[in-house]
Amino acid sequence: MNITNEDNMELMSRYEDNYFDLAIVDPPYGIGASNDSRFGKEFKDNTRPNSKPIKSKNYKKSEWDNATPTQEYFCELFRVSKNQIIWGGNYFIQHLKNTPCFIVWDKKNGNSNLADCELAWASFDTSVRKFEWLWNGFQKQRPEERIHPTQKPVKLYEWLLMNYAKEGNKILDTHLGSGSIALACHNLKYDLTACELDTEYYEAAIKRIEQHKAQLTIFNV
Repeated sequence: MNITNEDNMELMSRYEDNYFDLAIVDPPYGIGASNDSRFGKEFKDNTRPNSKPIKSKNYKKSEWDNATPTQEYFCELFRVSKNQIIWGGNYFIQHLKNTPCFIVWDKKNGNSNLADCELAWASFDTSVRKFEWLWNGFQKQRPEERIHPTQKPVKLYEWLLMNYAKEGNKILDTHLGSGSIALACHNLKYDLTACELDTEYYEAAIKRIEQHKAQLTIFNV
């Protein structure tokens, strides 16, 4: 596993064409999630009517989600990887080719004011597929500490790897964020190369990854 604190264009420039078997990336959607006023407020788990509201974490205000990646980014991503899964593909459709394969993450949000689903564009010649996993803004089916405002669950990445990767594949992530994909790759024994530009999130993700590895080591002793 090779994870660096750098710009993704610098990372990709070091690799030859088609070096990675599969890129699974979650670029900024350009919707201002890094400054979303909904974060920090209380959310109620509508799947449990009698539950108490849960207060979300307050994330630092920053500019990373104010714009989408450039055409140059997508050209480089397609150059270094054979196949791609791109979260938020509906926001970058002008940079992508037609595909029969979109992946739908159904968050089972119920009456939440957050999106019911997220979409990923995929390069595979297969049908649309759906993954259901309760997130509800700040609720999970299993405990999972949130360290990033657009963090995705580890189980989502495990499902992607089990359905779209093959044993021995080299995986690329150009926007590491919380590091969920790294935990999934570690669990399923995939070789991951990834980077994160924001130093604070990079350090938090590395800490999360190391804690996860240590915990698994304890359980396997």
